Amino acid sequence: MPESQNIEWKVSWRDEYLKWICGFANAKGGRIYIGKDDDGHVTGLSDYKKLMEDIPNKVLNHLGILCDVNLHQESDRHFIEIVVHPYDVPISYHGKYHFRSGSTKQELNGAALNEFLLRKAGKTWDDVVEPSATLQDIGEEGIEAFKRGASNSRRLPSAADDSTQELLRNLRLLKGDDLKRAALLLFGKDVRAFFPTAYVKIGRFGSSDADLLFQDLVEGNAFQLADLTLELLQKKYFTAPVSYQGLHRIEGSEYPFEALREIMLNAIVHRTYTTAPIQVSVYSDRLTVWNEGSLPDNLSVEDLKRKHPSLPRNPVLADACFKGGLIEAWGRGTVKIMEECQRLGLPEPEITAIGGGVSVTLFKDIYSEEQLKGLGLNERQVEALLLWKHDGRIQNSKYKEKFGITDRTALRDLTELVEKGLLSKEGEKKRLSTSTKAGMSDKSHRCRINVG
Repeated sequence: MPESQNIEWKVSWRDEYLKWICGFANAKGGRIYIGKDDDGHVTGLSDYKKLMEDIPNKVLNHLGILCDVNLHQESDRHFIEIVVHPYDVPISYHGKYHFRSGSTKQELNGAALNEFLLRKAGKTWDDVVEPSATLQDIGEEGIEAFKRGASNSRRLPSAADDSTQELLRNLRLLKGDDLKRAALLLFGKDVRAFFPTAYVKIGRFGSSDADLLFQDLVEGNAFQLADLTLELLQKKYFTAPVSYQGLHRIEGSEYPFEALREIMLNAIVHRTYTTAPIQVSVYSDRLTVWNEGSLPDNLSVEDLKRKHPSLPRNPVLADACFKGGLIEAWGRGTVKIMEECQRLGLPEPEITAIGGGVSVTLFKDIYSEEQLKGLGLNERQVEALLLWKHDGRIQNSKYKEKFGITDRTALRDLTELVEKGLLSKEGEKKRLSTSTKAGMSDKSHRCRINVG
């Protein structure tokens, strides 16, 4: 049985392992084996009789819980198994709370501790009443935007005829006559008066993360924030590609609008609202959106790339956004982002758990140095694609001249790029071969760069 999320092996007992037991009890439970090395081999315990008495007493005295402590024997060596059951109430060790996440034990502090204690109490952050708020803090603009969205999506048909107070009650945003935090996030006139980090920070960077060229802050409630952010990005941060249909000028977008809107809405619904704002970092070849708030324990980054359970951090907020037509309720948000980029021939977005949060990166096209190096290309191939991508073509003669290589090597390099879908052949069609004689002449051996 290998070490895993719910299993720990220890050669000997130390009282500090009570922290591990605390972490298991606060998570999904687990087992600690005393008398096994890191490879799971039984090393044996000489003091197993004493430990069989001491461990249960220490667990009860220091943690206030009960564990199953079992003695096992392999050949002539004894080892102890401590079975920790999950607890619905928070368990502390000397006033500190520990939690098992993945294969590590974490001491909970700050926002993570607050969220943990709320969850153990059967509540979430957005479901808590904000005692200083009144109906005067709710803006009609947000209410009307919700009603339009609910009507168009047909998810809450009655909303159109509801008063503000009736609507808030139907959305479970009131406890008695008191407003919950989610109500202020959704419809507040001044959200930051209650939650200072409830905004979006945008930065345009140059050659590195230290090279900040300019920045902006976007403020508003949940029904405004995504659209206000996208509007500012389009006007100030993006260079819109222009095309013409007849005499009509058509302006596009550097990034797929629907994918970017979905990323922003996900960030708004799934973030924590205690420490840092949503951050949008814009570079010459990519855009990254980061929001604070780690993934649920039973979801991985890979899970986000396929249909997965909907596990919102702020379920009251998420439910209202769903009924207002902003989001889906079936865990398809990240899947839609992937599909939209694939449909437009863009690289797969990069999703990363980093800095206590989740970042999603969109790439303009696959012809960036970072993306190309990730495809296992050699340095010549990467340099050529970056050099000639704006021309849209690579010629055999120029490729050979640039890198001082033979016909055979040039043909091999360019053929590999065709096979990877980065180039497509143009002109006279001839059989590709490693033989120089069978290669294409300069006139026929042109390749078109497949910019999505």
